[in-house]
Order: sequence, then structure tokens, then C-alpha cells
Amino acid sequence: MPELKLGLGGLKYSNLFELDSLTKLDDLFLERLQAQNNELHSKLLAYRASELPVPDPDTSELLISCAKLLEDFIAELFQIQDAVDSLAGEAKGQRPVMAFKKLFVQRRARRRLMKKEELENFAKLDAWLDKQIDADLAKTDRELATALWSQGLLADADDNADNIEMLTRWCIRAMTTDEGMTAVANWVAFRLPSGVDHQNLVPVASLKDESGRMKLASGKQHFRDGFGLTDLRMSSREVAAEIDYCIYCHDHDGDFCSRGFPVKKGEPEQGLKTNPLGVLMTGCPLEEKISEMHRLKRDGDGLGALAMIMVDNPMCPATGHRICNDCMKACIYQKQEPVNIPEIETRVLTDVLRLPWGVEIYDLLTRWNPLRQNQWLPKPYNGLKALVAGMGPAGFTLSHHLTLEGFAVVGIDGLKIEPLPEKLINQPIHDYSELEDALDERVISGFGGVAEYGITNRWDKNFLKLIYVSLMRRQHFQVFGGVRFGGTLTLESAWELGFDHVAIAVGAGLPQPLPMPGSMAPGMRMAADFLMSLQLTGAARTDSLANLQVRLPAVVIGGGLTGVDAATEVRAYYLIQIEKTLSRYETLVAEKDENAVRANMGTAELEVLDEHLAHGRQLREERQRAEATGEQPRLQKLIQEWGGVSIAYRRPMQQSPAYTRNHEEVIKAMEEGV
Repeated sequence: MPELKLGLGGLKYSNLFELDSLTKLDDLFLERLQAQNNELHSKLLAYRASELPVPDPDTSELLISCAKLLEDFIAELFQIQDAVDSLAGEAKGQRPVMAFKKLFVQRRARRRLMKKEELENFAKLDAWLDKQIDADLAKTDRELATALWSQGLLADADDNADNIEMLTRWCIRAMTTDEGMTAVANWVAFRLPSGVDHQNLVPVASLKDESGRMKLASGKQHFRDGFGLTDLRMSSREVAAEIDYCIYCHDHDGDFCSRGFPVKKGEPEQGLKTNPLGVLMTGCPLEEKISEMHRLKRDGDGLGALAMIMVDNPMCPATGHRICNDCMKACIYQKQEPVNIPEIETRVLTDVLRLPWGVEIYDLLTRWNPLRQNQWLPKPYNGLKALVAGMGPAGFTLSHHLTLEGFAVVGIDGLKIEPLPEKLINQPIHDYSELEDALDERVISGFGGVAEYGITNRWDKNFLKLIYVSLMRRQHFQVFGGVRFGGTLTLESAWELGFDHVAIAVGAGLPQPLPMPGSMAPGMRMAADFLMSLQLTGAARTDSLANLQVRLPAVVIGGGLTGVDAATEVRAYYLIQIEKTLSRYETLVAEKDENAVRANMGTAELEVLDEHLAHGRQLREERQRAEATGEQPRLQKLIQEWGGVSIAYRRPMQQSPAYTRNHEEVIKAMEEGV
């Protein structure tokens, strides 16, 4: 296990949790800043002294400049300069691809797509290109090899005019022929933004039956088998392309992704616009400095970019990709696809977490961040005690801010919360992988509330453990599970225990049955109740004995995001359920006797059992067939044969909450076969 040796001020790891030492660290940073740029130092102190936020281009440039110096400072503190330089090199290494996309694909090739030209076929042009680019690099990264060669051409455009024309022709053929599009299908350089039609954000086609159901028009499918992480997020190059697509609006007060899209710029009294779906374009609820973060990441300052995010969003592991998209709704691009800001934000975080001591860097920035106008340092304990009921996103975020303001905080949750291993709390963590578990094998910790049991495995729940560790390391924070506010602990008993403040962050609480006949009949289940039971009981694990029964066909009634999540999880869970049923049934029959196993079951139970056994055998045969042929098992085909999973909504899909708030989740669900 590597030992953490800090490289500044004679500080030790334990000092990073002491206010006096953090104050010393802040002083060291300010001294470094003053020595390198006295004007910047003076401006930062003036920024801290100002009581009112100053969201203007000058402030943005101040924080960007300070973030670059902060990156070097933290790299020296943790003695990871080489790793930070490597991360910067990775970001800068994508620039040739972005330049090739802009200068050849967009400016030259795309402008000629409508012209009627007699061009060579793609195969001939592709063979020509192979002879020009670096052969060794092309074996592993043909896109980068092409981009690097194109840069050399433009360095002397007059002498290379013929090759520039040939490369432009190759790009045209790559965009207009089936052979070409197949060859560059995975190239970021050829992914161009398409227009936005708010009434057709989810292109669908009717099924060839009388059900009235719809499927994705594209026919695209996402293979899902089990409860591992279903979305591995963008690659570093794809994220670099999204950053390059941003136009860095902070330099002209146009960063509506952060502040909200105004009816008229410069006249805030007129309020914010609504988009054609009636959604108010508020931008990021935290007013995260998005454009500034993009600039830093583009320039290779990944650690500085994370510090910029954490000025306004210290709990960023619980936001980002597949969680929130208010920033995208208010992006300056309204008539074409917006910048995928959540993907960028999550990539900035994970890139830092993958550094040596990345967990400790994130943890330090939650307590000390010199870019903040307020709370750049925690305040000393003020003698006041606060009870926070509910440990979901609202509860743990409030707990974070209260501890920074000097309160002692006790968090409670009505559901169980598993304790963390002591070593994660008391010892530095060198590799983020020490916190990671496979999502289909992890023990449900309970910390995180709805983020733990209400969100599917589209989102990496290991991020919750990162926040959990950060809070549990604080001297004046404790958390207790299995304590229901209003039951186990009442408001009156909280005062009797000596709490000065009580914050209620319990969200919607437990699922409530619908006040309608038959809502509790066999086969009926509330979507939120199903998701909670699935996650908290561990029913999806193959070694679980949890009793959670579903049958197909299944219909989810309602067009909200919870309904969409329930639909995807019913599909995934049904396969695990029938495999477990078949395996355990065969084990019992082998040990006893089939008649004995079935003797105590009623007619309805036997009907369900035989249905599950038949489906389980079909699934086993399909897996054996796929293994023998080296193919993926055709799971979607089987599920459709058994009736499938559908979502029913009383209005057009375009009016459903899921569509208006986050249509991407509807697309993802339909890719899985809903």
C-alpha cells in the first residue's frame, strides 16, 4: 500500500482534517499566488471579501487563472505532477482530431455535400489515404493518424493543395456512401450535431399489430443482461468533442446553461424562457460554472476543472451523467443538439478520481477550495447541533454545508444504512478502485436515499460511497439508519436530545397505494415500491432469497421517469427471476421428489411456477445456442415472445413528464426493448 507523503508545508495526511492546518494550506496557496501573480492575488482577496456574487466575464477569468495555479499547487501537495501532466497530455492529444473535424469535415467536406460532383469511389480514396498516414498509429487509432497527417497538410496549404483536395473528397465519400459511413462509424470527427424537433425527440414507429404500441424508428438495440452498469459513459475523445462543441459563453455573459435562458438578455426582470415543450429553461439549479470548467478541461487543466465544478457543486458525484440535464435544456444551442454537459462533468470527476490519491483530492476540495467566494475553509464548531432526517441527495448535501458552517450534524434515515469499513474512514485511499464494486454484486449500503434505491444501474452508484466516505471522515458528523422520523424519533424527542435545529429531507417518503379499487390486487404494484424492493432486498442478485415476483406481459401505467425506470428493471429482473426459479426448482426436485415439491402449492401458485419454469428453460436453451455460435443471446426476442414490457400513458408521449424532462431516458428504455 503506497504511503501518502504530502509535499508542502510539512503537512501530514491527518492535518488535512484540521482547521488550523487547512488555514495554513490556504495561506501557502495565497503566498504562491502572490509570488507568481500579485495582481491575481489581490483580485482573489477582493473577490472573497465581496458579499455579493459577481457573475461576470472578469470574475470568470480570475477563477480560471487561479484554477490553473491551484492545479499545480495540489499536484505538488500530493506529489503527483507526472500523473497530472499525463492527464493534461491526454486532453491536449485530442486537439488534432477536433481540428480535423472543424477544418476538413465541417468547413470543406460538408459544404460540398449538396454539389453534384464526380468523385472517386470510397475504396479507392481509402486505399490512397492508407498510403499517406502513419501505418503503425493507424493500426490502433486511424482517426488520430488521419488527423495528425491533415495538420501537416494545412501547415503548407499551397504546396499540399492536391492532397488537401483528395482528403476532402475522402471525407465527402465517408459521409455519403454506405461503405464510407461504416468505416468511420466510430469516428468522433464525423459525428455532427443534428437539428432539434421538440415534437420528435424520440423518433418512433408503430408495431405491426393492433396494440397501438410504438418502438424506436431506428431499430437500435442495447444489449442488457443483468444489473451491471448499463451505461459506460463517453470515451475521453467523445467528451473532448463535446467540449470543443461548446462556445465558452462565459466571456460574454451568455452562459445560459449555468444561469438560465432569459427572455431577453440584459433584462432579468422579464424572467426566463420556456422551450416548445413548456419547460422553463432554468439552467443549472446550482449555477455551476460550466463554461469555465469546459475551458479548463479543454486546456488540459483537469484538476482545475474539478475545482471549478466544486465551487458551486461539491457533491458533484451525485449529479452529472444520467442524473440531471437542466443545463442542456438551457444551452445556447436551441435549434440543434446541445452540448452534453453532464457527460463532461462526470468525466472531469472520474479523470481526477483515477489519479493517484484522486479520492483524497476530491475529499480535500469538499473542505478547502480557494476558488469559492464563501466556504473556502470550514468554520470552527459553533456549539450547535442539527438533526437531518433523510440521507438522500438533499439530506447529505445539507449535511455537507452544515458541517462546513460549523454545526455538529446527525443524519438519520428510515431505511438501513450499512457502516463503512474503518480503513476507508481513517486511512488515505490511493486508488479509487478501492471504493468500487461491480453494481450487480455490491451490497446495498442504503446511504443516498432515492439515489440508492430509486435510480437504476444506468448510473454508477459507487459515487454514493465516495460522498459517504467524505462525510464520515468529518469530526462532527454521524449517521444512523433504521431511524424513522415521526416514529422512532419524533420532533419532541429531538429537542429533548439537545438538537438545536431539525431539517426534514425525507422526500416523498414511502410509496403510497392509489385510492382506487384493485390497486393492491395480486400482480399490481406501485412503480416506486417495485424499485425500492428490487434494490433494497437485493432481489436481482443470483444468491438472494428475496421474494419479489413479476410476470410478463407487464404494463407500467404512467409516463414519468419512475415509470420508465420500472419498465427497464422489470425486463432485466424477469430474466434473473426465472433462472433462479428453474435452478432452485431443479435442486429441490433432485434432493426430494417433484410431487413433494409441488404438494403444498395452490392452483394459482402452480400456474406461475410452471410459466416461470417454461420460460427459464427457453432462456437456458437460448444461452446455450448463443454460446455455441459465439453470438449474443437474443434476450429481447424472448421477452417480446412472452409479452414484453410496455408503458401506457393517457396522453401523447410528447406530453409525458419523462419526454419533456429527459427524453433521453425514454430513448434508452426503448433501446432495451420497452
